[in-house]
Amino acid sequence: MSATFAASLGQTPIRPLHLAVIAGLACAFVIGKALPSTMDAISAAIAPLCASSSPTGSTLDVVEPIGSYALPNVPGKRVTIVRVFYGPGGFTRAHRHAGSVTAYVTRGEIRSQLGGGPVETFKVGQSFFEPPGATHLVSANASNTEPAELIAVFVADEGAQLTTFLD
Repeated sequence: MSATFAASLGQTPIRPLHLAVIAGLACAFVIGKALPSTMDAISAAIAPLCASSSPTGSTLDVVEPIGSYALPNVPGKRVTIVRVFYGPGGFTRAHRHAGSVTAYVTRGEIRSQLGGGPVETFKVGQSFFEPPGATHLVSANASNTEPAELIAVFVADEGAQLTTFLD
């Protein structure tokens, strides 16, 4: 109907394909301009998670940044999401986090112990919570033969060092 209406006014109708192409090019341009600075900001926010002064277990253990976003409804706070891969027998040495952390197990089984609590084993689909400043004594793959993986969601102060390893 809009094409018929445009034609009755003596205008050239705008075809949906042309609009889609123009919109796609505009989006690609905006993303191309914003992507380098966005990736730099995410890397700077997540870098403290990936730093370690000594080996933390299996050479297959990896912390992979997923995203980091300022919380507009909570000024000064940021949510950061990472994927943690543990190789067979892998672990992270004792540490604490600057903010709250919720972990969700996506592969295998994870053993976890917070200071003052029992060692617990979490399976795929289960989650656990770490309050700010809690000492995370055990964070490990429960298997010596199979890999494990979790997604960790941090909520912390903007610019905070998310992970501090303990001696």
